[in-house]
Amino acid sequence: MIYLDHAATSWPKPPAVLRAIEQYLNDYGGNPGRSGHRISIEAGRVVYEAREALAQLFNVPDPLRIVFTANATEALNLALYGLLKPGDRVVTSGIEHNAMMRPLRDLARRGVELQIVPCNAEGLLDLAALAEALRVKTRLVALNHASNVVGTISPIAQAAKLAHQAGAPLLLDTAQSAGCLPIDMPALGVDLLAFTGHKALCGPPGTGGLVLGTSFDAQELEPIMRGGTGSRSEYEEQPEMLPDKYESGTVNGMGIAGLGAAVRWLLEQGIDNVRAHEVRLTREMLGGLAQIPRLHVYGPRDAEKQTATISVSIQGLYVSDIGFQLDADYAILCRVGLHCAPAAHRTIGTFPEGTVRLALGWSNTLEQVHLVVDALQRISSI
Repeated sequence: MIYLDHAATSWPKPPAVLRAIEQYLNDYGGNPGRSGHRISIEAGRVVYEAREALAQLFNVPDPLRIVFTANATEALNLALYGLLKPGDRVVTSGIEHNAMMRPLRDLARRGVELQIVPCNAEGLLDLAALAEALRVKTRLVALNHASNVVGTISPIAQAAKLAHQAGAPLLLDTAQSAGCLPIDMPALGVDLLAFTGHKALCGPPGTGGLVLGTSFDAQELEPIMRGGTGSRSEYEEQPEMLPDKYESGTVNGMGIAGLGAAVRWLLEQGIDNVRAHEVRLTREMLGGLAQIPRLHVYGPRDAEKQTATISVSIQGLYVSDIGFQLDADYAILCRVGLHCAPAAHRTIGTFPEGTVRLALGWSNTLEQVHLVVDALQRISSI
């Protein structure tokens, strides 16, 4: 079996992740931060060490500015609903996932002005159009780091500079980049960063978070949920301290234990090494796909300008049929359709049918790439 759905969820997970989850449940599965007994304290230590690992990954000096959520979608909702009010203006791009677009569309119905900046047919953000859009007073710029459809890497440092010149913070969706691209929040100029644990970070589902950069004032962001935090229990009002202000209810301790182990494993491998491996795989696959008649590759078609996510179609064949054949005849697992990103597919011209998405990851090999190319060659020749 060849797994090519890493853009949805990475698999398999590093063995350290499974061991950390099992150890958490077996040895110290108490409620972190809620009690003073030994296994509650130990559980709290595991959660804090995961914050430390993530702070190192994103170059954030204070681990307490890592707020845990269930996934990147919840993190984006916290940032968008916690910051934007009727009358505010938000700027985003035409290559976003529905995790960004659906809350923005809802906020637009509630009185928030939404401006969508176009991307070219390869999914690349138009910086000149962004600069033009920011001539009007803007409360927030919200962008993804890399497309989940074609892998295009956005020019975030330049976009952040434009946003800051206009007086707006930048919210970055790193669902497709955290774990496979180096991310230095201060260097990029990112103020708020949403991440998920189960994709390239190699952690378990049900984990993610919002990182508040040191440049961002937490007083500006309202929590979207309030309740028990284990701190300041004498008050019936939500505490202001971080991360408690945004972490009501018991956190997913076993998931965070697995996520912490995954991030430490990635740091040991080196994100630059992970990136170099995926660039090699992507370059090899793009070269092979370019030789297949009737097959069209979308996006940059340049391994240095994208993640290891490649979208294709074959003239005369439905993408659903291609995906079925890859699975049934070749045991190649991928994803077909719109990938929860209709805006992206409109941008690249593949709406409403979508594409066949071949999403490589850390566990794939060059041999597997050659087998996938051969399978698509056979399917195309039918």
